[in-house]
Amino acid sequence: MALFKKKETGADASKNIKKKKPVWREWLDAGVFAIVAATIIRTLVFEAYTIPTGSMEGSMLVNDYLFVSKLSYGPRIPMTPLAVPLVHNSLPITGGVSYISSVQWNYHRLPGFGKVERNDVVVFNYPAGDTVVADNPADDYYRILREDFGGDREALKSRYKLLVRPVDKKENYIKRCVGLPGDKIEVKDGILWVNDQPSVRFAHQRLIYTILVNGVGSVPETVNDVDVEQIGPNMYFLENAQYDELKKNKTLTIIPYIYPKGTMPPQDAGIFPQDSVNFKFNRDNFGPIIIPKEGVTVPLTPQNIALYRRVIRNYELNKLEEREGKIFINDKEATSYTFKMDYYWMMGDNRDNSLDSRYWGYVPVDHVVGKAWFVWFSYHKEGITKGIRWRRLFHSVHSLEK
Repeated sequence: MALFKKKETGADASKNIKKKKPVWREWLDAGVFAIVAATIIRTLVFEAYTIPTGSMEGSMLVNDYLFVSKLSYGPRIPMTPLAVPLVHNSLPITGGVSYISSVQWNYHRLPGFGKVERNDVVVFNYPAGDTVVADNPADDYYRILREDFGGDREALKSRYKLLVRPVDKKENYIKRCVGLPGDKIEVKDGILWVNDQPSVRFAHQRLIYTILVNGVGSVPETVNDVDVEQIGPNMYFLENAQYDELKKNKTLTIIPYIYPKGTMPPQDAGIFPQDSVNFKFNRDNFGPIIIPKEGVTVPLTPQNIALYRRVIRNYELNKLEEREGKIFINDKEATSYTFKMDYYWMMGDNRDNSLDSRYWGYVPVDHVVGKAWFVWFSYHKEGITKGIRWRRLFHSVHSLEK
């Protein structure tokens, strides 16, 4: 047995000396680690989101930067796994597609802290965004198809390049979930009713009103003192809190601007379910309808099929045909249908200036991204109030809607 270990020298010793990485390799390793860590956090924990439009005013404002919690409802496993990390559906510089859609995974959601609750502010994938016009992705393909091409898809394809997007690569929208699976939804003279009860009335929800003074059109300074937005002669956007304040002035007559029941204004031509013969709905008088719920069976007729076409064909991926007054699902005549998923009803707080479920219908559960959590930054880029909105910073969405 040897009492002493032979000392390594020369070439033998150099083999055991760990070679130091070059600086570029250290930076590369750090960058890869940062991207992987950020992707995991973005997928499973929270994601940054910016309010792009005024459909949620005044609860959420344009250029509110907020975090969306993925843990609230459970993180959704990516259905399109082959994608450039940290971007959504387009590349930041070239504008090209950021994913490969040929590989798709089935919908699966990890356990979360809870489920979507009524009146949550929710971020979700735009249901009608499965097809978009490449030259104008912000516009609604189905509106263009219906209004500009009379439903002729081939004519539209001959003029525009179309993109077909997977569920998790559709555009992200943010609205308030006002209806849960199985709920009865109805809008009566601009007021939302859920299960035959008036919905919760949030302070910053907005509607359009005509304001008169003693029956005439001159509006006093008291209206401007409340800092309301005028949109026409004697017409104003009023938040609920502003309406309550102005109602104290007995010289004012405040009249909601309502589309009468049964009328179809041109701007509401695309109202869901796009069947004016059987459903004479408009923005202010809509329903009643029942939101689809997993496991519930509904009868199918030529008169009500418009309510369920997208559910059966687009969301639950069945073959749907209508021939000679009969309905066929997967080549079999069907007089009823059982839903495979839960669905939700989403509406903007800016009720008279919001394209929401009243126009494109139900939101499937597999489209839900997460719950709006808190605002970490906010700014206003126009007018005398231009600048950072300091009072909104690091406030929860729940506190801002009060």
